[in-house]
Amino acid sequence: MLRIGIIGSNFITETFMDAARQVDMVKVAALYSRSEERVKEYAAAQDIPHTFTDLEAMAQSDLIDAIYIASPNSLHAQHAITFMNHGKHALCEKPIASNAAEVQAMIEAAKANNVLLMEAMKSTLVPNFDAVRENLHKIGKVRTFFASFCQYSSRYDKYKAGEVLNAFLPELSNGSLMDIGTYCIYPLVVLFGKPDSVKASAVMLESGVDGKGSLILNYGDMEAVLLHSKISNSNMPTEIQGEEGNMIIERISQPSSVLIQYRDGREEENVSRDQVSNSMVYEIQSFAELIERGELESPINSFANSLIVMEIMDEARRQIGLVFPADQK
Repeated sequence: MLRIGIIGSNFITETFMDAARQVDMVKVAALYSRSEERVKEYAAAQDIPHTFTDLEAMAQSDLIDAIYIASPNSLHAQHAITFMNHGKHALCEKPIASNAAEVQAMIEAAKANNVLLMEAMKSTLVPNFDAVRENLHKIGKVRTFFASFCQYSSRYDKYKAGEVLNAFLPELSNGSLMDIGTYCIYPLVVLFGKPDSVKASAVMLESGVDGKGSLILNYGDMEAVLLHSKISNSNMPTEIQGEEGNMIIERISQPSSVLIQYRDGREEENVSRDQVSNSMVYEIQSFAELIERGELESPINSFANSLIVMEIMDEARRQIGLVFPADQK
């Protein structure tokens, strides 16, 4: 039984805890919060046996084997390295860090301590992404990858009213590219690797982060066009266009269906697979199975893939002029 501790107490951690209860191999054993009153109340409500208000004490504790990190983006690297240096495996929410330099430091810490570090990018670990990978050859030579993830933030109304919450603070390494755009970039990298070039544009907000933006990534004989936004909605599916057909993927953030439309007029093929409603189940299952087998790197959410994704976002931020305090360290 893998005993997992959690940093963070928000809607993502609640979804994580619900998913963890569906995985027999794991148990949520401890919770961290800076507020003792909050952490005890939250842990009691979620039936979590141990609580901490001191991160170092939690990292040193023998009550957990691994840590799930859902703190602000700017703290991901610091928190992961602290726990890995105490021999704990780390499942770190996306984006895994603020920049590529932090990702490299995290990888080095994982290797030095012989522990598993994995980015919690759930979309690449669900059954429907397996369906994409295993059926992609059917559409022939791929020429275009188009992905759109535009989701109006529940915090944007308060932002417009003058209250700037965490989601729009550069100090926390936030913004549309980091929080939303990464969902478009990661599956692209898993499928096609590192692009030859990146072109980025964005609508910048007064708080200093991007509210929305786009990327064009060139692969020589293929082009990827990605749209992301926290200030508008979109229901457009992701489409991979090949010379023999198109693959239509609903919800790139957690693929819910996969259809193939053939150019020669053959009947549309539904290659979708059954999957549970809480898609975080699959990342937790994968994380636990890797540890049980003694494997210290995910073959899908790999060190290389996480690093390439962050290098793309670093270049995009350079082009749109988005600088985080974490970049100055």
